[in-house]
Amino acid sequence: MTDLRKVLAFNMKLHRKKLGLSQARLAELVDVSDNHIALIETGRRFPSITMLELLATALEIDIIELFSIEAIALSAKKDVKNAILADIDHILTIRLLENIKNT
Repeated sequence: MTDLRKVLAFNMKLHRKKLGLSQARLAELVDVSDNHIALIETGRRFPSITMLELLATALEIDIIELFSIEAIALSAKKDVKNAILADIDHILTIRLLENIKNT
């Protein structure tokens, strides 16, 4: 994952959580699947300019805030660790469910 993707993923998740939005609710607001949001938040997909604009509007921020490194610098290591673990858990759950479905 490139540094830009990491910054975007971190800031997107940070602002989503500040608003108390789930990935599913954010997905509804920007008219994509919740899986699409998860892929962006894990750095596996990079959104188009149009999608970045929609995300910024839904998150009630300026688009430039999606790429700000200040939020990362101010974030505690514990918060970053918990966010990463939550992402890993989410990904593993999805893969487990896919494996169950395919058996």
